[in-house]
Amino acid sequence: MKISTYQVTDDLVGERLDVAVTKLAPELTRARIQKLIAAGLILVNNAARKANYRLRGAEVITVSIPEAKPSPLQAQSIPLEILYEDSELLVVNKPKGMVVHPAAGHAEGTLVNALLYHCQDLSGIGGETRPGIVHRLDKDTSGLLVVAKNDRAHLQLSRQFKAHNVTREYVAIVHGRLAAAEGTIDAAIARHPQERKKMAVTKRGQGRRAVTHFKVLQRFKEYTYVALRLETGRTHQIRVHLAAVGHPVVGDPVYGYKKQRFNLRGQALHARLLGFNHPLTGQYLEFSAEPPQEFQALLNSLYRQESEGS
Repeated sequence: MKISTYQVTDDLVGERLDVAVTKLAPELTRARIQKLIAAGLILVNNAARKANYRLRGAEVITVSIPEAKPSPLQAQSIPLEILYEDSELLVVNKPKGMVVHPAAGHAEGTLVNALLYHCQDLSGIGGETRPGIVHRLDKDTSGLLVVAKNDRAHLQLSRQFKAHNVTREYVAIVHGRLAAAEGTIDAAIARHPQERKKMAVTKRGQGRRAVTHFKVLQRFKEYTYVALRLETGRTHQIRVHLAAVGHPVVGDPVYGYKKQRFNLRGQALHARLLGFNHPLTGQYLEFSAEPPQEFQALLNSLYRQESEGS
């Protein structure tokens, strides 16, 4: 049990207890603090109070954080390509076909299962010894992910993503020839009105704003190789945006064409670049990973066809 005490200063007088503790212990999320209060692990002058208790001044707040409980998820020895790791976080190049987090239909073989086996220094996320998934990639999208090892790193990284201060660049092979050399797709996204497993571009004023910047890397006869930078990070954002402008990602089984010319295992989409400020040191870190062999083979084939046709 880790126990910390804090003196209530004048600037905290009148604040809710849960809000005040977020300022005194910034490594804890407000949701985590509220759970600790409900469990009687945050006291004011040795007395339990509710989250909405207003501080009066000259009080002492005691915060008790129990040891993290073991995760109920299974640790599995699954090979991982780790580009960077320290006591706070790690950066992994997720392969195509791997689900990030266990869910219905994917109880095993996920990135989290692999990380539970690999990481021996997890200090807990939300009171449980598990890796902190800050952002996700679709099952059949390969590329870079940053994962937190503790609450402090998870909270700081999450704030960077929320503030759009993270560099995220993808590469994709899409159907058709993009006319503009570069541009921006600014179109809100929400759950599809009929097909609940899909997302869709919505009318103005509906859904959540989504912004994708693109730059053409190479045009082919019937396809385009394009780089994409995310300003926001909505579910399926790149795939939905590209399909909405008439250039779905090659191999996309959900937003692309039903008949596929190439025998791909999912979409030709790869998270190539990831940059963020280290949650502890503040140093900017940037990582890159080239697309997997299947993606590269398709790209080389298109280059070869273009060369032979010229």
